[in-house]
Amino acid sequence: MIDDNLRASRKTAAQRPDLQLSFEFFPPKTDAMEERFWDSITKLAPLSPRFVSVTYGAGGSTRERTLRMVRRITGDKGVPAAAHLTCVGATRDEVDEVVRGYAEAGVSKIVALRGDPPEGVGQPFTPHPEGYQNAADLVAGIRRIGDFDISVAAYPEKHPQSVDWDADIDNLKRKIDAGADRAITQMFFSNADYLRYLERARKAGITAPIVPGIQPIHSFKQISGFAARCGASIPDWLAERFDGLDEDPETHALMAAAVAAEQVTELLDEGVTEFHFYTLNRSNLVLALARLLGRRP
Repeated sequence: MIDDNLRASRKTAAQRPDLQLSFEFFPPKTDAMEERFWDSITKLAPLSPRFVSVTYGAGGSTRERTLRMVRRITGDKGVPAAAHLTCVGATRDEVDEVVRGYAEAGVSKIVALRGDPPEGVGQPFTPHPEGYQNAADLVAGIRRIGDFDISVAAYPEKHPQSVDWDADIDNLKRKIDAGADRAITQMFFSNADYLRYLERARKAGITAPIVPGIQPIHSFKQISGFAARCGASIPDWLAERFDGLDEDPETHALMAAAVAAEQVTELLDEGVTEFHFYTLNRSNLVLALARLLGRRP
């Protein structure tokens, strides 16, 4: 029998270690989507997140929208904002200009990513001849410009283009050594994958925080598509839980809540105290998960 006294998830918020939460959004494309975006930000802001991050489209296609969003999040909502940045299809000077623009807008946090090639996830990445060569190179470039708080990506199931685990962990170490403050993982649905990854990183001498990226399953069909494109696996047991629920949104929503609650509770009991939530610009399920972790407005 599991002793509840030993489980962090069975302690009150006052008894648990301090938790750090962050939330990821993407720039909305329509007026209706923007309304939902700001509604979600407004509901999540009282949870005092470490930051709210806004993604950056392929090749910088949403650069201006990303900058507008992070500026307003910081200015109007009073929440620290982190802007994503990639080095796909851009020279060093162009990327540096974006970084300086973030600094001028009061944005001091950046999620630095190599980015996916325009041809799509899984295609070979070819650096711009005058650009940053990879994420570690990008982090070093940001560090030269200013004192930013920098997050980078990590892959609990190994990056699809890494030849083996040693190469994958070496790449993470280069990013941290270049000046990144933490790594945030790609979504995963098997906690064992994350815990094994964490063990590999620690054995390699990486001491920086590796924050689990949690993806609530608002739509199993949509998330399965994301997973297939980015190299994240869907365990058979998870697919079985959602089987037949495409036309039953109420049960689907309950199952999504149960799956996400199980995942974060297990991680909390394993000693995890930092969580990054991929919101897909929705707040309801993330609010419930934050409450489960002991964070309230």
